Amino acid sequence: MGDGIGRFRGTEGRTSGESRLAQWLRRRTGNTEAEDSQREALLLATAAAGLPLAPAAYPVGPSCSCERIGCPIPATHPVSFAWQTQSTTDRAQIERWARNQPEANFITATGMVNDVLDVPLDAGRSALERLLAQGIDVGPVAEAGGVGDRGRMLFFTATRGTPEDEDEWWPCELDCHPETMDEHPGLRWHCRGSYVLVPPARLPGEAEVVWVRGVEHPLPDPLTLLETLTDACARYAAGEAEYAGHHEAAWPLGRR
Repeated sequence: MGDGIGRFRGTEGRTSGESRLAQWLRRRTGNTEAEDSQREALLLATAAAGLPLAPAAYPVGPSCSCERIGCPIPATHPVSFAWQTQSTTDRAQIERWARNQPEANFITATGMVNDVLDVPLDAGRSALERLLAQGIDVGPVAEAGGVGDRGRMLFFTATRGTPEDEDEWWPCELDCHPETMDEHPGLRWHCRGSYVLVPPARLPGEAEVVWVRGVEHPLPDPLTLLETLTDACARYAAGEAEYAGHHEAAWPLGRR
């Protein structure tokens, strides 16, 4: 590890043998006061839009700051088990967290003010283009990852809350429990009991979570986006199935 860092500091550019940790250290060391200020401003704007925030883990090289051996969701989970009650929009508290934990990512707890419709990146980009072309109001949208086929697009919407008819609703665990999300490659509906990272956030492998459309856009009703997102995910799944030689449904289409 020391040799890798030493090679970088003593040369111009990046050597092919530079370790991931050395690259990560370079990126962190290169952060400026202006970048830290921008991070804080983005977090405060997110909270001001009504999305409750709580601190989350962050990448340490290819691993997670939580130091859990084999962490299944490195750098994408809350720091505290009490994240649902800890989540807040209080400006002073978020400022303290941001300044005292300059490397931390942040999550928003869903099902309180907002839900998130979470789709494969290619499907999301296609759906976003269609939605905007149709003149449909789309709220904040973020891209997460964007590396290979693991990138995701996050559509932030108003929450449905607790419908009068519970038979027409379901808990988030039926869709995407945070630690088993890889089992749900299509559309994930983050609602009660779930969370997502909010920008700006860093992921292992130098991937990031960034805003495509910011929080100045009002949160739409999720049902206004669902049909287009479902169709885009079905097309994405069909393309993946053709490539892989098998078919998997992206979403239970009969469920509305």
